[in-house]
Amino acid sequence: MTAAPPITEAAAEFGAALPLGGVLMGLDPGTKTIGSAFCDAGWSFASPGKTLARGKFARDRAALEALVVERGVRGIVIGLPLNMDGSAGPRAQAARAFARNLAPLELPVLLWDERWSTAAAERAMIAQDFSRARRAERIDSHAAAIILQAAIDRLAGGVI
Repeated sequence: MTAAPPITEAAAEFGAALPLGGVLMGLDPGTKTIGSAFCDAGWSFASPGKTLARGKFARDRAALEALVVERGVRGIVIGLPLNMDGSAGPRAQAARAFARNLAPLELPVLLWDERWSTAAAERAMIAQDFSRARRAERIDSHAAAIILQAAIDRLAGGVI
């Protein structure tokens, strides 16, 4: 019997569960949508993916599982919305529960501090001249890409 893949906040533990690298999926789960992003198998760059409307969790998990299969995902990075002082509030507890609910996917999960990711995504989208309406549609997937990029920078030996 093999051990369940880890759900961790430690990049080293997550990386050890992925000795051969592979495509990672980043998720920014909000109350109304789930932003997704994907990185290349070499962990060089993250790109925004789809923004999924939230519904019942079984439907959400099925949609995420379809993305996992379609993209050949080997691990998942989920944004962990910590308070500015680093403490965990109700939103962080919800992100941890979301991660536990993805256990049937049998993939390692890294919970990554997402403070300022949405603000950074908003600034980048404004710099790219996205309209307000287009920013509203895509903000969660762009935030997921920022979260995932920070995690892969750490995993690949970056300074972050």
